[in-house]
Amino acid sequence: LEDNDSRLNAAADGLARVQAAQREVETEAEALRTHHAALAESVAAERTRTTELEQVLPALEADEEADVSKARSAHAARARLDERARAVSALRTHLEVQAAGLDERRQMLTRRRDEVEHRLQADVAERERAAARRTELERVMTTLDRLAAVVSGAAAQVDEELASLHEERRRQSEESRQIAEALDSQRQRRTAAERQLEEVRERSRRAELDEAEITLRLESAVEAVRHDLDREPEAAVAAECPPLPEGVTAHARVRELERELRLMGPINPLALEEFEALEERHRFLESQLEDVRSTRRDLSRVIKAIDGEIVSVFVSAFADVAANFESLFSTLFPGGQGGLRLTDPENLLDTGIEVEARPSGKNVRKLSLLSGGERSLTALAFLFAVFRSRPSPFYVMDEVEAALDDVNLHRFLDLVREFREEAQLLIVSHQKRTMEAADCLFGVTMQPGGSSKVVSEKAALHTG
Repeated sequence: LEDNDSRLNAAADGLARVQAAQREVETEAEALRTHHAALAESVAAERTRTTELEQVLPALEADEEADVSKARSAHAARARLDERARAVSALRTHLEVQAAGLDERRQMLTRRRDEVEHRLQADVAERERAAARRTELERVMTTLDRLAAVVSGAAAQVDEELASLHEERRRQSEESRQIAEALDSQRQRRTAAERQLEEVRERSRRAELDEAEITLRLESAVEAVRHDLDREPEAAVAAECPPLPEGVTAHARVRELERELRLMGPINPLALEEFEALEERHRFLESQLEDVRSTRRDLSRVIKAIDGEIVSVFVSAFADVAANFESLFSTLFPGGQGGLRLTDPENLLDTGIEVEARPSGKNVRKLSLLSGGERSLTALAFLFAVFRSRPSPFYVMDEVEAALDDVNLHRFLDLVREFREEAQLLIVSHQKRTMEAADCLFGVTMQPGGSSKVVSEKAALHTG
């Protein structure tokens, strides 16, 4: 019964959506019919306007052809005028060159005349010949003046002809400019007409596309009603609208239901298998996590036991070393006091150790205030305290007595004699007294031109 109610509610919701969609489609179809009628009237008017423009277009094209022909003729005349002007300019340049040459020749003759007159003043015998020569030069100069006058007249005539040619060229240019402006005006009119024609065609195509889109949407809505609800559009329109919440329209309810469907997302048919796989993975990870926790607890117990053992061993070792250090320090520093102190007695795993050394007659606590020999002897007291607390079969020391004076060296050697009863001591040293106290000496030597070799010597048997 609940399934039937659910299906009935779903069918009612679907029917409501279809009815709402049907009403929207009918409203939109009516609006589109009205718009289509208006577009049809507009298309008819535009077609009439297109016909008129197509009738005017041949005349405009003929005018444009005539203007183009005039422009070509003007360009040809202008080219001829330019050619003629270039020829006249070349002729004028040639005449100017000739006039310059004649002027230069006249100047040269004037200079020669001056030279001749100067010579006549210097040589009286040649004055007559100079006079004859002067007469001839004056005649030549007169001829040159006449020729210069002819050249000047020709140049003036050429200038007048060139001015007239320039005026003719300007007039031709003005006519060509007017023809070009008329041609541009005709082209603009033609472009405007073509643009209006294209706009009319575009509006007509847009109207046809809108009509096709409306028809397609109407067919899609009808097909959706028939396919989704198995109803005819007339039956869907005649059905009653389901009850809606107060203040909510059918369109708003449809948008709300569609939004909820989008939020729900697509149906996942493999959700059950994915859940089982994730649940199995969860159980596996839980078991692994429990193993890790158990291992962690075991490790914590082991660490705690090791820490306890370390603390126990450290406390025992520290007590022994501290006691031996106090005894050895009083031996090496007669009348002095020395001791070891923990920096953090409450935390033995992280604590440090401070060495206190107060030789006899000095009231210092820091090792940095002691002399080099005193610091070395304090370090030896601590080292031998460790040896005494935790004995070893042998000990190796490298020049530990290098900074000691004779008195302190004697005390060090007393400690060595005491410890060699229980263990073997291997000491690297350059001190003669230390070598004298040894049971056996080992040395490395190298003779001139030879290789190094080891030499040994015992205190009882002197063998090399």
